Amino acid sequence: HEFLLSKGFKITSIDEEAGLDIDGYEEFSKSRYSDKTMEQASAVFAWGEEDEFFLKKFYKKHKKKIYKTGSPRVDLWKPFFSNYWGIPKDTPNKPFLLVSSNTGFANYKKPFHELIKMKNELGYYKRMPELLKKDFEMASMEFNKMHSFIEAIKYLAKNNNGYDIVLRPHPAENLEVWEFYLEEIKNVFVIHKDSISAWVNNAFAVMHNGCTTAIEAIISKKPVITYIPFEQSLGNEIPNRLGHIVKSLENLSKKINFLFDLEESKIKKQNLPIEKIHDDIKKKIYFDDNELAAEKILKIWENLDDKSLSRSVSWIKYYWILKFINLRKLGGKIKKKLFPSLFGYYSENNKILEFEKKDINDRVQKILKILKLDDKIECKILSKRTILIKKIYT
Repeated sequence: HEFLLSKGFKITSIDEEAGLDIDGYEEFSKSRYSDKTMEQASAVFAWGEEDEFFLKKFYKKHKKKIYKTGSPRVDLWKPFFSNYWGIPKDTPNKPFLLVSSNTGFANYKKPFHELIKMKNELGYYKRMPELLKKDFEMASMEFNKMHSFIEAIKYLAKNNNGYDIVLRPHPAENLEVWEFYLEEIKNVFVIHKDSISAWVNNAFAVMHNGCTTAIEAIISKKPVITYIPFEQSLGNEIPNRLGHIVKSLENLSKKINFLFDLEESKIKKQNLPIEKIHDDIKKKIYFDDNELAAEKILKIWENLDDKSLSRSVSWIKYYWILKFINLRKLGGKIKKKLFPSLFGYYSENNKILEFEKKDINDRVQKILKILKLDDKIECKILSKRTILIKKIYT
């Protein structure tokens, strides 16, 4: 950050998760922000009234740069953007129940101690020492949750009225572990491709336990089934208060079959219960029907503009700098794979997928169509994870 600021950059921030699954925002405001990073930022964007309140409470001298805008992620969860997501490539032929998993502590891609090590190096435990104990307790609970989901999916696979099941792991989870636990069940598909939003939009219902996908599903007007077969005392309070709360396998099967039958019936529009926006969600997320969160953020960016920010940029130069960086990273990757004891183990970036030009172009055209814009937009892939989207003026 200091290097960027010394070169004339301005830094703005929005928490990509915003603690949507927990009551309050005190923990997030302390573990994910500091006086130093708040000082470096020109603007900090809040998802809703709760994070805005806590950020202004703990960082009073910076409260003028904290803005309640809502989140562009939530913009895309709204039914208005449902056509944007399309149909995922590997969608089953039958209507499907989406089971959203978030057992990252129990099913992390690496051993649990590697996760603890990473969070320690990022300073989480220094800022909040009590988090270490909580992470161990969360791992214990998530192992129980994972077993209960394996049991539930196998039960639903045998006791349903003709639907398929798609289990969608969290990006931090090990996909192969789920494939092993659920192997050879014909109507169960373990899939990690595409955004979770695409799967939510195409499912007839969403089943979860403590997952923020439940909040997205509610906003997307999808039925939510919250499965809580054992006593839980840690985290994820808000998602587990949403939708149809079920505690036994038999009731779980009955509820999902009921929702599936309504979805398949001709009178579903009159009878299918539409999830209302829960008060907990309204506290977490600022909804404005007249203006997108993205538009609010753009206005603030434009107000931060000055002559230095308005200078033209050499994208060709930037392109070759990225080429050099990626070549250097490739050398590091090869060294780590060949000599892990000397250079450390190589870690894949599993959260941010590589861009494909056609896919990006298609997505931009969908947004233009939904927003009824006739602008000409050019997309260029500058590197595997860097894209330039610019307006063409005629």
